[in-house]
Amino acid sequence: MDDWQMQRREVLARAKRVLIKVGSAVLTSTAGLDLRAITRLADQMAALHDRGLDMVLVSSGAVAAGRGVLSRLQLGAHLPEKQAASAIGQSRLMHAYDEAFERFGKVTAQILLTKDDLRSRTRFLNARHTFQTLLSWRAIPIVNENDSVAVQELKFGDNDSLASLLLNMVEADLFINLTSAQGVFDHNPDDNPKACCLECIPDILAFDPGKICRGKTGAGSGGMYSKLLAARRAAQLGVPTLIVSGKEKFGLEKVFDGEMLGTWVVPQEKGISRRKFWLAYNQEPDGEIRVDAGAARALEKDGKSLLPAGIVAVDGSFGVGALVRILEQDGQSLGVGLTNYKAAELKRIMGRKTSEIADLLGQCLYPEVIHRDNMLLDVAL
Repeated sequence: MDDWQMQRREVLARAKRVLIKVGSAVLTSTAGLDLRAITRLADQMAALHDRGLDMVLVSSGAVAAGRGVLSRLQLGAHLPEKQAASAIGQSRLMHAYDEAFERFGKVTAQILLTKDDLRSRTRFLNARHTFQTLLSWRAIPIVNENDSVAVQELKFGDNDSLASLLLNMVEADLFINLTSAQGVFDHNPDDNPKACCLECIPDILAFDPGKICRGKTGAGSGGMYSKLLAARRAAQLGVPTLIVSGKEKFGLEKVFDGEMLGTWVVPQEKGISRRKFWLAYNQEPDGEIRVDAGAARALEKDGKSLLPAGIVAVDGSFGVGALVRILEQDGQSLGVGLTNYKAAELKRIMGRKTSEIADLLGQCLYPEVIHRDNMLLDVAL
């Protein structure tokens, strides 16, 4: 048995809290919500819940459900129309879940979030406490983006992204992404009928999703590309991902009973801290710092902090402690970090040695511009 297969069996055997994301392509048809699909999902999740697992469900389908109700109207793709469709569809989606889970003796709870709820540390902690309370009561939280009120800049983009960010909040042991495909294929099956489903992705950080992904599914907003980005974030946090078909009969139960369905994404052996993860993925950078090739190499290969000598340009107006994006000279993103100096100071000391900081600024509080402990590279945006 390969190492990843042993890891998969061990994770599934010891997992206590599982976050499941299900997409619109699994839950809906051209007529709107597929109630049979929702009942099948509730059946499987209830069975796993009975085994003692905590379950959190991130569910798409509200917009598609709303469109199904309003099929007589010619709805466009503009944000206000999607928000209106979501307002109509979300209540129907939760009603379907409530009825389905109630058949199996389970209590559900609706949680609607925007990006701002995770960006604010106070609101983030309040939401985490809510999740912890619900899970302690053995309820099953069902989460969706609050599409009806979220403005464009506060949207997660898709529920794959939302689910990956929630892994940190709910402290999940495992991320299962239910999709309409069997898993991740080595080529796009729409282009290559001989494409094969990958059993495992051992190094998601070195994996190029652009080579195998093309576009998005018709019903959903993400597609396989966004699922791989979500798996990459999960791997950085040290959480394994299973991308598997949500249309497989009793697929979830089969997975926990040992069947090797779907694609297993191996996490990093030593995940980043939850604090780093929150900073990198819940905050918007206030500016940019460009570094030369030597500094880029020191950051990526040697695990060094960023010193002023390696900085070639500073963009934006930001203060001490701000989150900034770190770029190579050609604009390629390296990662993000918290700066020890404000933008005006960085423009004075960039390209200079650390020993010169005190002469230029009157004092040298920090030898490094961004300490390694406050930096995350390979950010999956």
